Amino acid sequence: MNMENFITGYPGTEAQQRTALRAALGEEGYRRFFDRFLTDFFTDADAEHLASLGLNCVRIPFNYRHFEDDDRPGELKEEGFRRLDQAVEACARAGIYSILDLHAVPGAQNQHWHSDNPTHWAHFWTHRHFQDRVVELWEALADHYQDNPWVAGYNPVNEPGDAVGEAIGPFYRRLEKAIRAVDPRHVLFLDGNRYSTQFDQLGDPLPNTVYTAHDYALPGFVDGGPYPGVSRGEFVDRDVVEATFLARTAYMRETGTPIWVGEFGPVYTGDPERDAMRYQLLTDQLEVYAEHGASWALWTYKDIGLQGLVTVPPSSPYLQRIAPVLEKKARLGVDSWGSTDAGVRDVLGPIEELVAREFPDFQPYPWGQHRWLHGIVRHVLLAEAMVGDFGAAFEGVTPDEAAELAGSFAFDRCVERQPLARLLRASSPS
Repeated sequence: MNMENFITGYPGTEAQQRTALRAALGEEGYRRFFDRFLTDFFTDADAEHLASLGLNCVRIPFNYRHFEDDDRPGELKEEGFRRLDQAVEACARAGIYSILDLHAVPGAQNQHWHSDNPTHWAHFWTHRHFQDRVVELWEALADHYQDNPWVAGYNPVNEPGDAVGEAIGPFYRRLEKAIRAVDPRHVLFLDGNRYSTQFDQLGDPLPNTVYTAHDYALPGFVDGGPYPGVSRGEFVDRDVVEATFLARTAYMRETGTPIWVGEFGPVYTGDPERDAMRYQLLTDQLEVYAEHGASWALWTYKDIGLQGLVTVPPSSPYLQRIAPVLEKKARLGVDSWGSTDAGVRDVLGPIEELVAREFPDFQPYPWGQHRWLHGIVRHVLLAEAMVGDFGAAFEGVTPDEAAELAGSFAFDRCVERQPLARLLRASSPS
């Protein structure tokens, strides 16, 4: 219920992809594609597979657009509740709890594509009406799930990026009060600021609340170096992995609140030697979490082959159809999670030199000058220009064919990343 461009292969943002597919497939084809996709992506078979690994909880990400249209704010759609129920109930039948994760909010809570943000501005924190809509949505969600024992709790905002840092604390307190007025029992899972890595702006812990850190390690990114070894100019080994985790979770230990790592996990390259190092990185992280009593949720469950436990094979009709788009994305470095800048150094190099020379003290939020430039050039400018390529790949597809393409994501058509499954089975709580 929250697509990201490395998970399903499109360039840009989810909303841009949907616009392109509606234009290419027509209304009926568009509806048939997404009805099938949203039905098949996570079913009883998927939940039962996770249960077979000994896992006991799934964090379910969803986009606010399933519940509300921007041209009709405040008019909640029953279809969103039905789709979310589908996933929650599948997990419950398998004996698995759910944590409900609002992954994309109106106005965008952070500066990047995974919040369905087509720009590099997080307007959610500066526009009160966006915050009002999220509070109202969570009041409705809390009312809907207040008596559901298989919902472990609510993760109201994924990876916030409040650049000033003054809005997030008051907003969390306002949101907690609103949810508790409807549902006093379910646990809140609150992400720290700066993409769930910073907690000093949140104040004292709220009652019945877990604070969640995200713990991606440098050697696990697509441009990460060897492990142990140097990634992005920093040496990383198991000791550094542990020290980073301890720094990111210091607030939890200081306040005596539980430790939950809401996201982590490496990107896999397809190269056996490099992937072996990434499995070692993951093994070390899981051992560190166990040693410090931290619970966790791996990102992500299913995708087209980059990071998922279950992946769509390259021979699938869907991947065959978008293969030229994936090649171009990789060549231009458009996919933040799955590509590098190697093919566009002739463009980026002079821009980097210019900005460094003219604005040496410019270090924009959240990750500084270098990643800011790449975010704008590769993941906004070039990504937006590529949206048309994705739509063009579906031109001439009939509604029946559109549904069949979406069916490529069904569990029985996917393959398991077996080394990852073995690691999770060995690290599961049961």
